[in-house]
Amino acid sequence: MWNKLKRPVQSVLLLALVGLCVWAIVPIQKKIHLGLDLQGGARVLLQLNTTKDVPKITPEVQNQVELVIDRRVNSMGVSEPVISKAGSDRLLIEVPAVKNADQLEKLLKEVAVLEFKILPQKVSQRARSDPKYAGTVGLKPGQASQAYLDGGPVVYSGAELKSASPGFGTTGEPQVNFVTKDSVKFAKMTHENTGNIMGIFLDKKWVSDATIESTISDSGLIHGSFTEEQVTTLANELNAGALPVPVTIIEKDDVGPILGQEDLQKSLLASIVGLGLVLIFMAAVYRLPGVLADLALVVYVLALLALLSVAHAVLTLPGIAGFVLSIGMAVDANVLIFERIKEELWAGKSLRVAVRIGFKRAFTSVFDSHFTTIVGAGVLYMLGTGTVKGFAYTLFWGTAFSLFTAVVVTRFFVDVVVENNLATSKSAYGAGGNVAPAEVRI
Repeated sequence: MWNKLKRPVQSVLLLALVGLCVWAIVPIQKKIHLGLDLQGGARVLLQLNTTKDVPKITPEVQNQVELVIDRRVNSMGVSEPVISKAGSDRLLIEVPAVKNADQLEKLLKEVAVLEFKILPQKVSQRARSDPKYAGTVGLKPGQASQAYLDGGPVVYSGAELKSASPGFGTTGEPQVNFVTKDSVKFAKMTHENTGNIMGIFLDKKWVSDATIESTISDSGLIHGSFTEEQVTTLANELNAGALPVPVTIIEKDDVGPILGQEDLQKSLLASIVGLGLVLIFMAAVYRLPGVLADLALVVYVLALLALLSVAHAVLTLPGIAGFVLSIGMAVDANVLIFERIKEELWAGKSLRVAVRIGFKRAFTSVFDSHFTTIVGAGVLYMLGTGTVKGFAYTLFWGTAFSLFTAVVVTRFFVDVVVENNLATSKSAYGAGGNVAPAEVRI
């Protein structure tokens, strides 16, 4: 039963994959964002400085500062800022399409403000369901959210909060544990507002809220229907209210596009011409399998573009280079496979047997070459910064997708042709002469 349904099910899954990829990509000019080297922008390098309370810059401190900066840069209304760690005590901020680095510098020098307010229940409910009301979307820099304005007076500030960390309750539910600096003040505030809802605002935007269940002095907890990821994010936001360390801008640049519009068009044209020549070469040398590999290559390109779109990746010139290089890996895999199939046909095997053995014997070489590239790209992504990460990212996923399309998609196309005896001559497979139909087994 499964043998009869196998190909139709695979066909439906493949069509669904292609349709999903097209849906994710279109319109491409809005889904794929260009990096600094293709459209220009601003770049700032921040130095994180130690203090008496923070004698060492730890990864946790870097993450807290990164969170605040990410919120502030996104509040400018720009798309796809790239914030990456440069060493153990620096952050590199690259913002495409921002022409004034001074504006970015001013924004980064501001200190995030964390505030606690007592909220009416209707404000809490609306803030949870309406992002615009909460201020998490559509809010300009310096503006206060409607939820912030509708809340009561500020009863506590982030500067008075010592620390916050994710944890688990007695029954295993995720929660946020926090410690205050002024236990007397916090105890007085929570005692007076027991049973009320306390809203947490970062830069006058609603972050979360919680019901004060009892008097809290030096430490307390926030619990509810949270996931582990949500409590980690909330703990970081609470810590980010009072920036853990001061930062110094040690480098600031207005970055013009390295490639002009005309040069970009020429580069894209060259890539298209190169891809076209590869498609023609595969069809001319490997005949029918080459044409099927070309179809698989189209699926590969759609899948990688869909990933870049869904992941909101910023495409840079090195990223395009990694993309093109991974296309070469995909073609190389098909060459290895088809050469093995031709050898089996020359040895007198039937089409079905030649295809099965050809894919099987070529798999080890194809997998090894792709795996080593994937490992190298992964290491480069983890250790690299800036545009190097862009190259490593597209090379990593491009190589992984090329392995999938060569081993799975191309195999599917070839199997459909062979099983239905759509082409039974050796010449159709670049081997010359005739072979037995697929049903004949040797």
